[in-house]
Amino acid sequence: MMEHQEQREKEAEEAINAINKRTGRNMPQAIATAAVLVILILACLLISINLFVYLVVLFMLLALWELRVDFATAGLHIPVVMLWICSTATLLATFYSDRHIVAMTICVLVSLLLVAMAASAKVTFGSRISLAVANKLSHTDAGARLESSFNHEQGEISHSRLSHVAVSMFTVLYIPLLASCLIMPLTFNDHPVAHAIMLVFMPALSDTGGLFAGAWLGKHKLSPRISPKKSWEGLAGSIVFAMVGALVVMFCTYDASVWMSRWWVPVIAGIMIGIAGTFGDLCASMLKRDIGIKDMGHLLKGHGGVMDRVDSILLCAPFVCVLLWATGM
Repeated sequence: MMEHQEQREKEAEEAINAINKRTGRNMPQAIATAAVLVILILACLLISINLFVYLVVLFMLLALWELRVDFATAGLHIPVVMLWICSTATLLATFYSDRHIVAMTICVLVSLLLVAMAASAKVTFGSRISLAVANKLSHTDAGARLESSFNHEQGEISHSRLSHVAVSMFTVLYIPLLASCLIMPLTFNDHPVAHAIMLVFMPALSDTGGLFAGAWLGKHKLSPRISPKKSWEGLAGSIVFAMVGALVVMFCTYDASVWMSRWWVPVIAGIMIGIAGTFGDLCASMLKRDIGIKDMGHLLKGHGGVMDRVDSILLCAPFVCVLLWATGM
């Protein structure tokens, strides 16, 4: 009896290891983390849409810290405190202002100016960032560091002040601007919960579809140099899953007249989310490969860091935002 039980446990462990190898993740950890995140997001949406906005702000602040550490491993500095202030102001102004687009535009332009000025100043990393960088490099294999555009084995790297400014301004466009497109649809046509689900869960669902379709059916590589596990079959799976999810959200949210006249909206949304989400993953993979790191962070077990989870969400946000606004959904 004991031998049969040990055999079953061994077979189960081998099956889990095979799945982990195919997907490139620790799937039990990834599923548990995803379940916690889903419960947290849904709880915020059910309690108050304002609470969901604050949750988005919190995640963006964590993402900015991860980016600061990631860039610091390559000797690049971004003024994270100024970015925290500007990002918080931009997201909250976008949501609470009566003129959402105007508020977002002004805040992003002011953020670019303030962040550029802060980045051009001589500011040392300090002991906390040094410890974070050391921890980051300890979790990164030597092969990734050698493939990096920055050779970490040669010690500290010196960059021009313009390089720090350019990276900092890129961060403003990457986090506050794209995250504002995540916030703005919450103000459209009194459907904040449905729009939040479209913006957050559909890219995640698309990523899940691409993960499993690529793991089990993927034979034709999409971009082997940037992300060896991405495949054309995975891209198709991403589009199909996003399309089905968008159809379900629309069916549960709108009445029959809207559903019948605009059935094509979730179809377009699925295609846009599938393609933009995959492109977002590739951009993040290219950034990680260029810096020479494996994951953006280690906060979310089984997923890497916050940026590893939100990269596709951020890239999808402007496309979904424009689609919802243009169709009056």
